[in-house]
Amino acid sequence: MPKEWSDPRAVYKKVSPDARAMNRPARSWFARFCRLLPLPATLLLGGCHWALLDPKGPIGVAERSIILTAGGLMLLVVVPVIVLAVVIPWRYRASNTRAKYEPEWSHSNKIEAVMWSIPIVIVSILAVICWRTSHELDPFRPIPSQQKPVHIEAVAMDWKWLFIYPDQHIATVNEVALPVGVPVVFHITSATVMNSFFIPRLGSQIYAMANMQTADNLVASAAGTYRGISANFSGGGFSGMTFKVKALSAADYKRWLAKVGSSARTLDARQYLALDRPSSDVPVTYFSHVNPDLFAQILMGKLSAGRALSMAATTLTSGGETGPLRRD
Repeated sequence: MPKEWSDPRAVYKKVSPDARAMNRPARSWFARFCRLLPLPATLLLGGCHWALLDPKGPIGVAERSIILTAGGLMLLVVVPVIVLAVVIPWRYRASNTRAKYEPEWSHSNKIEAVMWSIPIVIVSILAVICWRTSHELDPFRPIPSQQKPVHIEAVAMDWKWLFIYPDQHIATVNEVALPVGVPVVFHITSATVMNSFFIPRLGSQIYAMANMQTADNLVASAAGTYRGISANFSGGGFSGMTFKVKALSAADYKRWLAKVGSSARTLDARQYLALDRPSSDVPVTYFSHVNPDLFAQILMGKLSAGRALSMAATTLTSGGETGPLRRD
């Protein structure tokens, strides 16, 4: 038998260089393409905002600490598993004659101890952290401060946010201002389906539900303009249900209150019913005077466009006859 028949490398050498060249570029181009394929996916990260990891308030800072602590503890399990998933197949591959071959092996007390003790320790630490922070970061818990808190009533609507300042008798749509360093108490409800009130840079997402009142205590530690969202899907205009959060100095906050107070618009029951109609991408709107009982009436369900229309069919006219109530 010719020597080259028993040596595949010799056969390969006798293959025409042109034939080898025809296959090599195709394989090389495809391999490079596969290696570079994941890179365009990193461009998607350009649209990400790391709001939760860049908080501007003590509540957000505490929540970031929980996220990083929990992630670090879980990496104690994830990283070794990923490393062993590579090391074990490589060490015990068929060509490695130095690896110890034990086909009858089935149990190891040491491995069992490690596999059980590490998760138990991690879960125990996470349980303690969750228990403590669930009480310390309760959205209903007032933030200790020598400053008098600002009270703001927030109403989730289709698809916009109404903010009422009961002490100043003003209101805004899709914009809220906070004084830096002063605790703010949000009294939250919904005039429609369940929503979720969330200012990622400040922390503490909480749900807004019709005929129910929740609360969220926050404080901004740095001036700036932040983004507030509804984190719960609520219909067709949900994507535009965002609002501006302005953290202002004491002087700028007073000027902002004066600006809103100089608006020519007022918010009474009639204007509220017009505002209650579903609408999306609503521009920022100011109201210089608000009915003091407006939030209480919304909370009890006495004010809504749907309720007004249903009651209109049985409303008594001034003549004592039953007939529909016309709305302009």
